[in-house]
This record gives sequence, structure tokens and C-alpha cells, in this order.
Amino acid sequence: MKKLLTLLAGAAGVLVAAAALVAWLNLRDEVDVDAPVAALAASDSLLARGAYLARGGNCAACHTERGGAAYAGGRGIATPFGTVFSSNLTPDEKTGIGRWTPAHFWRAMHNGRSKDGRLLYPAFPYPNYTQVTREDSDALFAYLGSLPAVERAATPHALRFPYDSQAALAVWRALYFKPGVYEPDPQRSAEWNRGAYLVRGLGHCAACHSARNALGASSEALDLAGGLIPMQNWYAPSLSSPLEAGVGDWDRQHIVDLLKTGVSPRASATGPMAEVVLRSTQYLSETDLGAMAQFLKELAPPAPVAAPAAPAAPAAMLTRGAKLYEQHCAQCHGEQGRGVPRAYPALAGNRAVTMPETANLVQIVLNGGYAPATAGNPRPFGMPPFVLELSDSDIAAVLTHIRQSWGNQAGVVTPLEVNRMRAASVR
Repeated sequence: MKKLLTLLAGAAGVLVAAAALVAWLNLRDEVDVDAPVAALAASDSLLARGAYLARGGNCAACHTERGGAAYAGGRGIATPFGTVFSSNLTPDEKTGIGRWTPAHFWRAMHNGRSKDGRLLYPAFPYPNYTQVTREDSDALFAYLGSLPAVERAATPHALRFPYDSQAALAVWRALYFKPGVYEPDPQRSAEWNRGAYLVRGLGHCAACHSARNALGASSEALDLAGGLIPMQNWYAPSLSSPLEAGVGDWDRQHIVDLLKTGVSPRASATGPMAEVVLRSTQYLSETDLGAMAQFLKELAPPAPVAAPAAPAAPAAMLTRGAKLYEQHCAQCHGEQGRGVPRAYPALAGNRAVTMPETANLVQIVLNGGYAPATAGNPRPFGMPPFVLELSDSDIAAVLTHIRQSWGNQAGVVTPLEVNRMRAASVR
């Protein structure tokens, strides 16, 4: 009996120590919301800066329900653990942030805590926003405070147990979240550092372009190395690999063009990235886009890397794919897959075609898509959907033909891959 009591006491001590550690990790670098801070005058320049930063962070995309008032929240964000609903960022005193102070807002950005101290779910990307400076946070808050107040009560999250508990969230944060403002690299140029700040912080690019583990956390060791976007079934390609979306060998202006207009001589933005360009990056200054381009160029080696050749597909599959390509694709993309500049992308030598991950190819053939309509490309060309016209086997055959023609040497696409994507699209 005495031994049992000793074991229980030891176990209790371990639990208490673990709880204390989790609490400490959740409170490190905590913002003191009661500390006196000089109020900033809501000048025109401050509001304009805040509006610019809100565009740069693409805040409206998540905090605006379809058909709803801007920034009034209520948009459902599907996650593998359930649905999180965005909050009301308008200055309504009952349901928005009208009673918040700049310090409360800074704590949300920097520490992932709401006004009442409640832990926020990382669907709000504070693991990235923590790098945003206090000055930029204050400008954002000033801009949001200038918007029309909209009374819209928060929609309760619909998360499964145990993910709906603050205790589980605290443990997740202890494991995977560390607050910290961006620290410039003294070995790099001011332009590179500005680009790193925008890409890693406000732009929260890693939220999509990094793989996540079973608990929804991404690894800093694989920062921007690519990953499947949860619940959307689009693959955000690696920004550091020359075999995926690395731009080390690109002309800098081509990177700026892609972020500004959605199209460039080297690529076009489709899927979720098209929305990012539409709502966010097209509005950034040439200076900031140039800084992002410089940072992205230095992520990947400038020399191209040859992908290993994949085994050839069965002859019957390639023959069937070639016939389908002639019937449905050649009139836009050309008999030799060369495409039409700024209209229909070339398929020969296209990394989006030859990447090992085929999710985007299947998505675009099934559901079609357009580059974003931007000031620099107001009437984008698009791809029609073939979801009702082509079977799983048809799509697998034509994509395999494309991936193994005109010098492309990528692997086979199977009907099962297409079927999984088709099923996911109708959920």
C-alpha cells in the first residue's frame, strides 16, 4: 500500500510539473495589456498604412463571410479537426473589437490570445503573425477601428473532442508555438530582410507552403518546403526546390509579375494562389514585391536540378492519353505542348506538370480554373472543367501522356488518384 501511495504521489508530481511547464510555455513573452502606452493619433497616413498591411496579410479573405460585411467574420475554415469560424474585426463594441486596446490586438497577433485571455486556434495564423512588429500591429488595429461597426455575434466553433478544449490547445502551443518578433539577419541586405519579414510574417506563406504533422503543426526545419493544404486538396509547392516552385533561376521581374498580375513568362497562379494574388499581393508596392522576389530567389539554388526519370507508362495508356489530348487539349496547349504566352501555359518542361505530387493537375482538369483578374491582367484565360466529361481513367491517361511527352519524364497518374480527388471535391 505504501509503495502504491508513493507511485501515485510521484505520478501526481510529474503531472503537476508537466502542467506548470505547459503554463510557463504558454505565458512566455506575454504582452502586458495593462501597461500604459501612448495612444497613436489615427492620422490619414496611419490608416493608409494599416489598410495596406491588411491587404498584405489578406485579412479580409478569412474574416469576411461570403455575402457578408467586410471583416465582420463568420467564415467557416475547415480543418482536419472540425470547423473554425473567423471572428468579427469591426469596431462593434458588443461583438467586434470595439472595446479592445492596441495592446489587446498586439497580444492576439503576438501571443495568440483574445481580449479575455482565451487561447486562439492557429487557424488564425499567429504562429506566423507573431513575427509582425508592434508598429505594424498598431497600424492594423487603427485601420480596423476606422471601419463601419457591424454587429455580428461569433459563430461557435465546431471542433471535435478533445480539440475543442483550451487544455488541449495549451499543450499544442507548448509543443509547437513560440512567440517572437522578426529579427533581421545582419548578414543579409535590408531588401532581403524586408522580403523575409513579409513572406514569413505578414504574408504567412508557410501556412500553406509547409507540410503539417498529424496535429496540424508545421516544422520550421522544413520552412516553405511545400505541403498539401489541409481540406482543400491543393498542393502548395516547395518554394525552395528548383523541381517545384523554387525561383532561384528566375528573372526577378518575372517573380514580381507573377505576384502582381498572376501571370508571368514562367508561370501562372491558379487554385488558392490565384485568390492570394487577387485579394492581396497585387496591391503591394513594387518595392515590397521586389523584396519578396529577392528573398524567394535566395531560397533556392540558381542552377536547375534534373529530376530523375520515371518508368514509362504502359503503351495502351499513352496511346489513349494522346488521343484524349488531341481531342480536348491541343487546341489551346498546342500539339507539342508549347502553349500560348500569357494565355495557355506550356506543358512541355512545366514543373507544375512534372512534380511528383499530382493533386494540382487532377484538380485543374476536374474543376478547371482561372488565373486571377488583376489590374495587370484583367481578362485572364482559363481552363474549363472536365469533371462531367472525362472519367477517372480518361483523366489519368491524358495526364500521364502529358507527363511523359515532349521531354517530360514524370510518373504515371493512376485512376485511383483521380477518384480520390473527385470524391474529395464533392464532399
